[in-house]
Order: sequence, then structure tokens, then C-alpha cells
Amino acid sequence: MNKAFLILCLLACQKANAQQTLFMPQNIKKAYTNETRSMDGKPGKNYWQNYGRYTINVVVAPPAKAVTGNETISYFNNSSKPINSIVIKLIMNIHAPGTGRQGTVGADYLTSGIHIDQFTENGKVSKFADAAGETWKRVSLAKPVAHGDSVQLGFTWHYDLSEKSGREGKLDSTSFFLAYFYPRVAVLDDVFGWDRMAFTDAQEFYNDFNDYTVAVTVPKNFLVWGTGDLLNAADVLQPPYFEKFNKSFTSDDVINVATQKDIEAKNITIQNATNTWKWKASDISDMAYCISDQYVWDAASILVDKKTGRRASCQSAYLNNATNFHNQVKHIQHSLDWYSNNWPGIAYPFPKSTIIQGFADMEYPMMANDSPQPDDVIQRFIAEHEVGHSYFPFYMGINEHRYGFMDEGWTTAFENLIGQADIGKEKANTFFKQFRVAGWALNPTDETQIPIITPVNILSGQAMGENEYGKPALAYLALKDMLGDVLFKKALHGFMDNWHGKHPIPWDMFNSFSTFSGKDLNWYFSNWFMNPFYMDISVDKLTPSATGYSLNVKNIGGYAIPTDVLIEYTDNTKEIVHATAGIWEKNQQAATINIITKKKIAFLKLDSSIYMDADESNNTWGQKIKGSSNN
Repeated sequence: MNKAFLILCLLACQKANAQQTLFMPQNIKKAYTNETRSMDGKPGKNYWQNYGRYTINVVVAPPAKAVTGNETISYFNNSSKPINSIVIKLIMNIHAPGTGRQGTVGADYLTSGIHIDQFTENGKVSKFADAAGETWKRVSLAKPVAHGDSVQLGFTWHYDLSEKSGREGKLDSTSFFLAYFYPRVAVLDDVFGWDRMAFTDAQEFYNDFNDYTVAVTVPKNFLVWGTGDLLNAADVLQPPYFEKFNKSFTSDDVINVATQKDIEAKNITIQNATNTWKWKASDISDMAYCISDQYVWDAASILVDKKTGRRASCQSAYLNNATNFHNQVKHIQHSLDWYSNNWPGIAYPFPKSTIIQGFADMEYPMMANDSPQPDDVIQRFIAEHEVGHSYFPFYMGINEHRYGFMDEGWTTAFENLIGQADIGKEKANTFFKQFRVAGWALNPTDETQIPIITPVNILSGQAMGENEYGKPALAYLALKDMLGDVLFKKALHGFMDNWHGKHPIPWDMFNSFSTFSGKDLNWYFSNWFMNPFYMDISVDKLTPSATGYSLNVKNIGGYAIPTDVLIEYTDNTKEIVHATAGIWEKNQQAATINIITKKKIAFLKLDSSIYMDADESNNTWGQKIKGSSNN
């Protein structure tokens, strides 16, 4: 072997080591080969996605549990191939006996499921076989839908609300929450084809961005809150209440649109036998509604886009005895303001945000179903988390079935950041460790050491929870720390600008951050998302150097985590040296932290804060100075 050839081989090996390739399943590779997605993190030149226009009419008459509805769907095929059959999601079948679920349920959870009374294709009645307890159904079409063409589907349907309140169902005798209440076309995408995943009441959802017009018919004296703009408030509300509601759209102060006294007077709505509340939303992934003749109603607004002067409505509906719900509109205002101007730092993208009293602590587009809490700090915390989901998944179109870490993980990271603004960094991090980290970090097991990239639909229990929430949140926060706020925000905004209203997958996110940061971050994303690691670093040795000391640290657990070196000098002074996760880029098993000082170190300790070390017994060097407060 000649010398020149040897040098070329060595250079090639060095380049290969420097640019680590991310693991990518075969079906993911195919999307990049087909150029529907691009390795620079952007949608590819052949990217496509389908959408629908939904017109839905639904009728509910509490205390009767029956929900009846009809809808037309104009479904547009932008894919490269004709569509010969279509997949319909029937999520309310989760309540039917025999439907597969991740947990056990009681009798009050069960119903007979959703029933399709009539199905039409382009106006002609067609057969729709019973789904037999499945939450999706494939339907053959009489005529294929060509690329660029559309099909009009019609459904008449009914189901009974579950007595078991949760994500949807009865909240009390005459307060109902309608979510996932209508048949919908499943997502057809360039990576997985039709989304045929069953809903098991554990993992969450994946929807196209559609246009909706929804009419909700209820008896008089029932109020309706929901996703989208209320088009006919003057037709359903008596003038005094319409005026207060209308005023709330420009008011910073909370307006009590309907008080307990008003509810008891039973004269808030127009006194027809029934009233139809009409709603509209465009480019949105779902619709949800709450109806009640018992809930009081608060409203205000908040400036969310300082450049354009755009405001967003903030509304809340709840039982008057839910003490801290009286602060809910203020919590929404605070959340929208903080998220719009800090992290993610993108103006709240929707016209309103409503939180109703329920049980689920669950998010929906422009809506949340939150439990009442005796502690207002916890009430605000829940509101902030659910409102935070407005960005991931509802603005970003995440496939929550498979990649829950792309919505729950990001929202949990924002949760920590807004918490620091609310109650201070120390308290927020203490709460974060207790609630999001300690349960798995201090007791790593075969369930908690499953790679984050593992599709969440095949997980359950602790493995699913930790891979969706705490672990990815730490990965995002450590990346922010490593890149710095300016570069991190540039990369985050680059990703969000390119993919909002679309369907990004993890590799689009990973590639976007590398592109917009100008750094090869494959090593980092591989470390955090592709490996069965845990958090455990240790002090190896401390040696004097020309500028002070070199501290050698070992990575026992594998995750590339940041850490603080808490130092006590012999002169009884103290210092903190921060090391970002970047110290592990060259060697993920060992790293060196340079401590620049002219003083003599007596004692030091690695303190990784929210990146909780599984074994802290090997995190120190030297002897503590007597009376020192470090521990």
C-alpha cells in the first residue's frame, strides 16, 4: 500500500467518524429516495398530503346520551397514485365491548360503539359493513379517485356517550364533551400509506389538516364551547350576553359572560326549543365541543402577535364551585403570551383557546379538557401544558400514534421553561425532577432503556410514558443548552416554518436542526434517540494543566448530558463550571472538562441537575472543606 493511498484511507475514515449516519428504517429511507422528503430537513420536491372539507351536523339533547349526526366530506387526493379504497376512523368504537384496549374498563365505560346508519359515495348510497368493534374500517370505492381529483363521502351516524368521563363523554348529568365524535378519513401519507393503527385509549392521534363547518344543535339554555370561530353568536345568545361575549375579544380584563346567577335564571340563550351553534375552522386537525346548562363562562383576550396586532380569544367554562377555574382565563392569557414571545417564540397560530372543566387533562385544537385542582399552581401548570400542545402536534401535524416524543416531549420541555418563568429555576427544576425524571432516571430498567425512536404504538406502561415525556424533553433542553438560545431558536423556527401544517417525521426534525444550526448533529440525535442509554456520569481523574486543571469524566450510562462542576478551592472560595452536552461529541464514553484557574482545588462534585445521575457515589473528587454548604 503506497503512502498516498494510506493517507486517503485515513482521511476517509476520519470523515466517516465525524459524520455519523443516523439509523433510518427502510420505509423511511424510501421517502427520501422518492424525494417526498429532503435530507436538508425540508419537504422534498415531491412532497404531498391530502385533505378534506368537512360539513358536520350533530344533535345532542341532555340528559339523553344519544349523539346523532350527519356529515359530508370532500376528500382530495394529492398523492401520486389513484385511491381505490379509503380508510375511515371510527374512534368511538373504543367504547364497544370486545374492542382492544391497553387497560381494563368498567361497565360505565362501555357503549355499543358508533353506528353508521347510511354511507354515500358521490351521492349514491353504498354498503358500509359494521366495523365489529374496530376503531377503523377500510371501504372499497366504486370509482377510484385519481391524482388531483376528489370524492364526496356522506355519513349518517349515531352513538351513545359513555358514562365514564375522560377524554370524551359525560362530564355530569347535563355537561357533555364531544371529542373524536365523527367518522373521519384516516391519514394517507408518503411514508406509511394509510394510517391503520387501532386506537387503544393510550396512544394519541394522527389527523390531516382539514377545513370544517360544524353545526351543534342543543336544547335552549345549553351553552356550547368548541374549536373554531362561533359564526352565529347573535342568533343563539340573548343580547346582553352577546354583547359581553363580543366585548371579550378586545378585552384584557376577564369578563364573566355567564355567572352562576345567570345560569340559574335560564335566560342566556335565545328561547327557541333548540338552538344551533355554528362553527368554522380552516386548516385544522380536529374539532371538539363542550355543552352544558350548568357551566359558568368567562372570557377575555390577549395580544399574541405584536407585529400585526392580532389577538386571540381566551375562554373558560366550568362549575362555579371549581375554585381555581375562576383563574383559568388568566392562566390561558399568560400561557399564550409566554409561548408567543419566548418558547417556541412563534405567535399563537389560532384565533382562540378554551379550557373546560373535565377530567382528562387532555388537549384538542383550540381546546383543553382539564381537571379542577385545589392548588392554583397545579391548575396553571396543567393549563400551560395543554395549551402548549397548540404547537406540537396541532400546528406541526405530528404522527402521535408513532412519535409521541415529537409532541409530548416538546411540550414537556416548554413546560419546564415556562415553569422557570413562573416560579423560578430552582423550584421549577425540583418539580420537573420529581414529576418527569426521577421515576425512571434513578431506577433504570429494561422498560426505561428502550430507545426513544421506538414507535410508541408498540409500547405501553412506563416505557411509553418515559419515551414520550421526560426523556425527549431532556434531549431538547440539553440541545438548547449546547447550541445556545440564539442558534437553538434559529433551528427550531427553521423546522417549524418548513413543516407547520404538514406531517414531519423525526428525521425531518433531526435534519432540520443540523441544517439550520450549521452543525452536524447526527451524533447527538443518535445518542439520545437511537440508543438504550440512561444517565450516569462519573469523575475519572483530576490532573493539573498549564491553565489550571483537566477533569476527566466517564459516561457510564451513555446519554450525552450536560453537567455543572461544583468546585471548592482551598481558600474557601467556590466556583461553578458548566459543561454542555457538547463535551461528548468526540468521544461519548469519556470527556475532558478544562477548569481554568490559578487556585488549588480541594473538592469538586458533578451536579447534573434535571439530568439526574443514576449513581452519584462516583461524582466527587477530594475532600469537602469543613462547614461547606455544597452537598
